[in-house]
Amino acid sequence: MELRQLRYFTAIFEQRSISRAAEHLRISQPALTRQLHQLERHLRADLFERVPSGVSPTSSAIALYEHARLMLRLAEATGEVARSAGPAKEIVRIGLPPGAPTNWLSRVVHAVRDQVPSAAADFTDASSTDQLRMLREGHLDLGLVHQRPVAPLTARLLYEQPFGVAVVPGHALAGQDQCRLADLDGLRILAHSREQVTTEHDRVLRAAEAADVHPDWVFAWFTENALACLMATDASAALLTRRSAQRLLPEWRWIPLTEPEFTLPTWLACQPQTRAIVAEVAEVFTTTSAEEPPA
Repeated sequence: MELRQLRYFTAIFEQRSISRAAEHLRISQPALTRQLHQLERHLRADLFERVPSGVSPTSSAIALYEHARLMLRLAEATGEVARSAGPAKEIVRIGLPPGAPTNWLSRVVHAVRDQVPSAAADFTDASSTDQLRMLREGHLDLGLVHQRPVAPLTARLLYEQPFGVAVVPGHALAGQDQCRLADLDGLRILAHSREQVTTEHDRVLRAAEAADVHPDWVFAWFTENALACLMATDASAALLTRRSAQRLLPEWRWIPLTEPEFTLPTWLACQPQTRAIVAEVAEVFTTTSAEEPPA
């Protein structure tokens, strides 16, 4: 049974005439009669009886009429639902590190919506180490990581943020505009664990050792609770970026670290062979960063 046969049937039922129904449907009367007979054979029931004025519906036709109307309404609604849903979107799974610039991320999300409307971004908060593992295992399509990945993963530098120290209120360093590495000698300082920021962790330690500077490092894994870690270890300062300091330690004075300067890079990492939609989203990340890098 076809939907067009149900449409033909309802037209005959409502017009009470095969000729008037054929005129209404704009098809020939013989063609309409053939379709009616096919429907009757399929249902194994007579649907109309001939009367002087045209046709009269049988009890089978009366029972079928409301069902046919419902089927036709559902068919029309199905088309509307399909059209209103729009084109299907492909999910692009993206890892985000703690402390990613909020304003920049907002620009990227809007740019992806505008430039790659067929993509649906699915974000996951994770450390660089976890993101790299998820990329290798195929659980992420793109990762924003703070250490340059090794082959076979590929990477593009998005931006760099300066490293500095957030100093407890009232400390002598809080009155300075810059902080030399040498100023940290003997100071108890909270820093991210090596697993969170591997490259910068090693660079800071090597630079301090080379300069004969010996801070009392306290390494901890923290993303949101830096203040609790500082209080628990009685540290006077925390080594982190300005944006992280503003978010986690708003009452502490952040000072850029100089002599030497340290930056925290953020790389966009992915597999060398990936879906076209992933490559398009990756291009939006890179372009947005290049046009208006975060402060």
